[in-house]
Amino acid sequence: MKILKNLLKEPTFVFGSGLFLLTIGLAIFGPFIFTINTESVNLPYQNPGAGLILGADHLGRDMLSMLISGLKNSLYVGFMAGTIATTLGTFLGVYAGYKGGLLDDIINMVTNLVLVIPSFVVLLLISASLEEGRSLELIALIIGLTTWTWTTRSVRAQTSSLKSSEHINLARVNGANTFTILTKHILPYLLSYIFMVFIIQVASGILQEASISMLGLGPYDSISLGNIMNDAMKNEALGDGVWWAFIPASMLITSIVFSLYTLNTSMEGVFNPALRK
Repeated sequence: MKILKNLLKEPTFVFGSGLFLLTIGLAIFGPFIFTINTESVNLPYQNPGAGLILGADHLGRDMLSMLISGLKNSLYVGFMAGTIATTLGTFLGVYAGYKGGLLDDIINMVTNLVLVIPSFVVLLLISASLEEGRSLELIALIIGLTTWTWTTRSVRAQTSSLKSSEHINLARVNGANTFTILTKHILPYLLSYIFMVFIIQVASGILQEASISMLGLGPYDSISLGNIMNDAMKNEALGDGVWWAFIPASMLITSIVFSLYTLNTSMEGVFNPALRK
């Protein structure tokens, strides 16, 4: 509760969390507030009006319905990819940082090797090879499995500095095994840091999905914010003055990522006394 009170005193945290909750609320409650219909029932690029708040796209689909559906799917991919990357990176980082030795050297070597290879290039190559098999879940899995390395490195560094602390030495003297030490004496001290890592991983997952979708390599037969922008670019919507086919989707992605990075920065300021000074 004390941590929450300190966070609520931070204007950046209140702003970032409020903005992010707005996007979450739109994705969850949008279908109950607005009539969602992603079928081609309007004129292509029909102007915004009373019946169409944000107009229609090149296929005559309601852009507001497309945006709400795309937002939900983009958030789904981001959270799933962030969970995979954070879980895998935390497990490897904590175990390697505590155990050290040969295992630590191997994990560190693999991490450095993967970090050298641009994850986005790997993501592009894998997505291109899948063709019509790209589901939301598969895209999230690929993103998670190509972005875990920096989480492993950062968590490993935190664990290495923590394992020689007094309460860890006391647990060893009392006969605690490795699993007990990791779960009861190390992970609880890293929860705030891991949560901040998770926030960045979610933002990264949303950006990665939007980037590959804009290139036409995103989820197949699924609406996402990146796919909406890809359709707008392919059909030269902005060149024809059809701003509603591209700008709202790009603004949603920008607001999501900006709010998450703002949350991360504000939390780091609260959890790290050195930064507060």
